Amino acid sequence: MPKRFASIWFRHLLTDQKAIRQPELKGKAYVFAEPDHGRMFITALTNEARNYGITEGMTVADARVITPDLLVFDSVPGRNLKLLTGLAEWCLRYTPAVQLDPPDGLLLDITGCTHLKGGEKAYLREIVSRLKAAGYDVRPAIADTIGAAWGMARCATSGLIVPEDAHRNALMPLPPYALRLPTDLLVKLRNLGLHQISSFIYMPDAVLRRRFGKNMVLRLHQALGQEAEYLFPLKEPVPYTESLACLEPVTTRTAIEIGLNDLLEKLCKRLYGEGLGLRSAMLTWYRIDGKNGNIKIGTNHPSNRVQHLFKLFFNKLDTVAPGMGIELFVLDALKTEPVSDKQSEIWSSKGGADSEEVAELLDRVAGRIGNANINRYLPGEHYWPERTLKPDIDIKKKAESEWRTDKPRPMQILDRPEPIEAMALTPDYPPKLFIWKGERHVIVGADGPERIEREWWLEPGEHRDYYIAEDEAGRRYWLFRSGHYNAENNQHWYLHGFFA
Repeated sequence: MPKRFASIWFRHLLTDQKAIRQPELKGKAYVFAEPDHGRMFITALTNEARNYGITEGMTVADARVITPDLLVFDSVPGRNLKLLTGLAEWCLRYTPAVQLDPPDGLLLDITGCTHLKGGEKAYLREIVSRLKAAGYDVRPAIADTIGAAWGMARCATSGLIVPEDAHRNALMPLPPYALRLPTDLLVKLRNLGLHQISSFIYMPDAVLRRRFGKNMVLRLHQALGQEAEYLFPLKEPVPYTESLACLEPVTTRTAIEIGLNDLLEKLCKRLYGEGLGLRSAMLTWYRIDGKNGNIKIGTNHPSNRVQHLFKLFFNKLDTVAPGMGIELFVLDALKTEPVSDKQSEIWSSKGGADSEEVAELLDRVAGRIGNANINRYLPGEHYWPERTLKPDIDIKKKAESEWRTDKPRPMQILDRPEPIEAMALTPDYPPKLFIWKGERHVIVGADGPERIEREWWLEPGEHRDYYIAEDEAGRRYWLFRSGHYNAENNQHWYLHGFFA
C-alpha cells in the first residue's frame, strides 16, 4: 500500500485560540507581541489586523500608528506547542501517527485510514469541518510525501488532495518556500529569478548542491519521494491495537461496557492466534468535545481470556467521564508475552502461585487496592529470622536456591520483635507465663530452646534462644530470650511471631 500523508496548517493558531476562549474578540484586530531589546515585536496577528497592513515582525509602536485601537496581548513562550499537542491528541481519533509540525502545523500518516470515512475527500472534509466548527482557520493537504503535503497546504491555491504519483507535477508551480527552505536560501533563489520549483527541479543535483548547499537537494528529494522522511509520532504506535468508532456518541455505562467487550474480543482473538497474552493494556476514549482519558490494567501472567480482562477493566470503569458523549474507543496492548501451553497442564492439577487461578485472583485484588499493597516473599539464605524472607514482585520468579531450615516457623512474623514481661526458670527453661500488651498468658506447653546466632559479619549483637509456647487458650507463640540469662534483668524476653 503506498504511503499517504496529510499536512494541516493552522493559519492563525494563537489568535484563533484566543477568540475561542474570548468570543467577544471575534472579528476584531488584535496581535500577540513579545519583547526584544526593549521593543515589542508582533509574533501573531488576525486577518483583520493584516488587512490594515500589519505584519509579523513589525513593532507594536509602528502598528499602532496604523491603527491606534489595535489590541495587543503578551505572547507566552511555548504556548503554540501546548496548543499543537492538544490538537494532535484530538487527531489521534483519525490516525495513530500524528507529529507536531511547529510552529503552526500537524503532520499525519493516514495510510490505510481514509477508507474508514469513505475516502480521502470525505476524510479530510470531516477533519476540516470539525476544526473550523471549533474556531480554527485551517488549510489541509494530502500527498504521497510529507514534503509535498506540507508545500501544498501552505502554497497551493487548489488541488489540495494530490492523486497518487502526481506530487511532482503538483510541486512544479509552487514557490521555493514550499520546500521548507531557510530564509537566506529563499532570498538567494528570488534574486536569481527562480520563483517556482519548476525553475530548478530538473537541474543536476551536483549543480544544486554546489550553488545552494546540500539542504536544498535533501528537501527537494524528500518532497519528490526520492529521499526517505519519517514521522515521529506523538504517541508511539503499538503492534496490537483495536479501535471502535461509535455511530452515535456514547454516554451510558452499559454502552461503554459493550464497546469494551467488543474491543477485548477482537484483540484477544488476534493475540490467541499468535500465542500471546496481555501483560498490560490501556483503554482510551475520545469525547466529542475534544477531551480524552484512559485507564490501564496489568496482569501477573500473560492472559488472552476476555472475561478475566473485562473484570480488570470493569473495576475502573467508574472513572470514565463520558461528558456529552464518547465517539471513539481505542484499546492498546502495551505489553504482551507468550502464553504457556495449557493443554499439557490440564491433567497435572498444578496449583500454587504459578497457577492461572491465583494469578487472576491477584490481578483482581490489585485492581482494587493497587499492586503496592500486595506482597510476595521468597526464602532468603539466612537463619536470622528478619532475613529469611526476601520481598519480590514477580509472581513467576523462583527461589534462587534450595536452601531452607528444617525447624518449624510461625505463620506470621512481626516486623519487629515486641518486648514482653516473662517469668522463667533458669537457665534454659521456657517461660511459665508472660505479659504482652497488658494481657497475662499462662504457658501450658512449650518446646525449645532453638538457639539462633546473630550473623556477626552483617551486624553485632546477642544470640537468641527461641521457644514455641502454647497458652491456656490454645494459642501458640514464638518467643525468645536475647542473650544469656541475667538474674538481675528480666526484660530481655520478646514475642516474635504467631503459629496457626
